[in-house]
Amino acid sequence: MTDRLAVQKTYKLFINGAFPRSESGRTFTVKHADGSLHAHASHASRKDLRAAVEAARSAQRKWDASPAVLRGQILYRAAEMLEGRRDEFAALLRVVDGLDAEDAEREVSASIDRLVAFAGWADKFQQVLGSHNPVAGPYDNFTMPEATGVVAIFAPEAPSLLGLVSLIAPAICAGNAVVAIAGARSPGVAIALAEVCATSDVPAGVINILTGDPGELIPWAAGHRDVDAITAAGVDDAQASALREGAGENLKRVTIHERPDRDAWFEASCEGPEWIAASIEFKTAWHPSAV
Repeated sequence: MTDRLAVQKTYKLFINGAFPRSESGRTFTVKHADGSLHAHASHASRKDLRAAVEAARSAQRKWDASPAVLRGQILYRAAEMLEGRRDEFAALLRVVDGLDAEDAEREVSASIDRLVAFAGWADKFQQVLGSHNPVAGPYDNFTMPEATGVVAIFAPEAPSLLGLVSLIAPAICAGNAVVAIAGARSPGVAIALAEVCATSDVPAGVINILTGDPGELIPWAAGHRDVDAITAAGVDDAQASALREGAGENLKRVTIHERPDRDAWFEASCEGPEWIAASIEFKTAWHPSAV
């Protein structure tokens, strides 16, 4: 039997429910933890970011208008699909991120559980974060949380799966659409997660995932007027400053999650409503009192 060359995979982008290559044609290599070649991945450009934002904007209004229970069911379906592919994800975390078998299984399990947690919050966060405010006079005053719109997400390098899930899930459970820029080290994990989204009833455009150099896309995301909020983790001080300075020109909200180490992402506090609050706005309404 003659020797054969293995077919190396090229990870593509995930935009509007499809898997296109970068419009620039650029790719970068993804290495195994031992330094050998694992795959090639698409290197997203400014134009790819623009296409992803347009897809998110087109999908967001209908997604936000869908019943909160339905959004929770779809998130739960994503958890089911991830559960069914847990061996594949654990293998990716071992060969690319260099985790041992126990740590890889732990991260996959935590990612599944996090999807389930935010599926449960989808129809409950309004009651926790909203309020009936005391006022003087024959009026009722209510504060109600609403989706911000399009949220750009910059995921940490590690934990590559749990970090990405922890930023995407709270944003979409609140009715936002997202453009997530994955860490450059493990694009395979991000695109495998995109495949989960594509097969779990998430409407096209609600989740868009780009791979490449996050630092290259930070100025364009921060300055994009159709991006309503930015959530990031694992960025350095210069990148955090670039996000805040760029967003200052168009007044979008920027949230930088400071997680001091990998283990901090496994804490139960990462599943609280304050993570949803990063991607919502509050509307206050007055209504004549019935009394």
